Amino acid sequence: MSQPRKQIHLAAHFPGVNNTTVWSDPEAGSHIEFSSFVKLAQTAERAKFDFFFLAEGLRLREQNGEIYDLDVVGRPDTFTVLSALAAVTERLGLAGTINSTFNEPFEVARQFASLDHLSAGRAAWNVVTSWDAFTGENFRRGGFLPQDQRYARAETFLRTAWELFDSWRGDEIAADAEAGVFLRDPAAGAFAHHDAHFDIEGRFPVPRSPQGRPVIIQAGDSEEGREFAAATADAIFSRYGTLEAGQAFYSDVKGRLAKYGRTAEQLVILPAATFVLGDTDADAHERAHVVRLQQVSGQTAIKFLEQLWNTDLSDHDPDGPLPSTDPVLGENTIARGRASVRMYRDPLATAREWRQLAEAKNLTSRELIIEVTGRQTFIGSPGTVAARIDELVQADASDGFILVPHVTPGGLDEFADKVVPLLQERGSFRTEYTGTTLREHLGLDA
Repeated sequence: MSQPRKQIHLAAHFPGVNNTTVWSDPEAGSHIEFSSFVKLAQTAERAKFDFFFLAEGLRLREQNGEIYDLDVVGRPDTFTVLSALAAVTERLGLAGTINSTFNEPFEVARQFASLDHLSAGRAAWNVVTSWDAFTGENFRRGGFLPQDQRYARAETFLRTAWELFDSWRGDEIAADAEAGVFLRDPAAGAFAHHDAHFDIEGRFPVPRSPQGRPVIIQAGDSEEGREFAAATADAIFSRYGTLEAGQAFYSDVKGRLAKYGRTAEQLVILPAATFVLGDTDADAHERAHVVRLQQVSGQTAIKFLEQLWNTDLSDHDPDGPLPSTDPVLGENTIARGRASVRMYRDPLATAREWRQLAEAKNLTSRELIIEVTGRQTFIGSPGTVAARIDELVQADASDGFILVPHVTPGGLDEFADKVVPLLQERGSFRTEYTGTTLREHLGLDA
């Protein structure tokens, strides 16, 4: 007997301006006006996506002491946007990235419990940590935590928030007007948590929400991050969108669940994915090349080079060869707040690899950056893209994808109109929502 087809999970990512998003495209809109958030969210809901995913940054990134030119539009508050979207959507999950390094459990738990009530059970929390003192300068405690301490605080933060969510069972409110009894349990909401990270005690003011707890999403890829996800997360925002790498990550993380008393079905793995569609595969590849040129202008190529070389290259010709000098080593980086600089564990070795690649393919600096920062996961006709997505999910390389359009807010429309119907025809994606909460959409236990 054949196995039933795995159901694909899809989410829509609103990333803000970065080198994936092409703000200069004539079709691009604002990244801070509410109409843009509404457009993307309602398109995702029309296509029966699981959730809308909102990224967050706590400080605008800088390079050479100036605001990074792809980040200048700002980053509006997560809870404000998601709460507003709850009023203009009905079934779509609403996922927000909230930092555990610079916030407090009581405040975050109250905000997520409120969002879950406002949305009738559609809230999700992408739990992240902050790695740099640059971001910490925006907060009173400043500084930053070493990686092991960041995850220790994050896990304690999350479990403390769970204690607050669970301080209401859900049956305490009687609201019996005749008897004059509102609460059955006068101790409702009582909590006390005392440890090295948090010393809090009081009453949680928000009664139990429809989901009880928001869906927990995690995005760390380190050993600590994978273990944290296996122990606590409902979903993982992964960066492994290819077959071999995806299967390896999928097997590794899901293989860690048993020691925490969990099953494979209790964790959904969703890589980030970009896409470029065309009437034919050849047309899509032509469009993809144009998009890559938009994403990596000459100015952007210089920014990427500076992140590795750690020096001012503003006079460098992006249409010429790579810099002849070696990267400047040291802890101080000219690209403050850029997580990408952490990828270059050995800048000298990376520079050598880039030079070898540039020489082998006769690439200019800009062409080399386009080559090494490739961000297009799916390129092809709607049929080709639908088949590839289905293949990866059925092969346990993922459970679905978080789609990142290169144009916001209308960049998801073509996927919704042309690819989703093909996935539905394959029997791999819902034609209607069958539940009302995000946990139900993701097939998670209540």
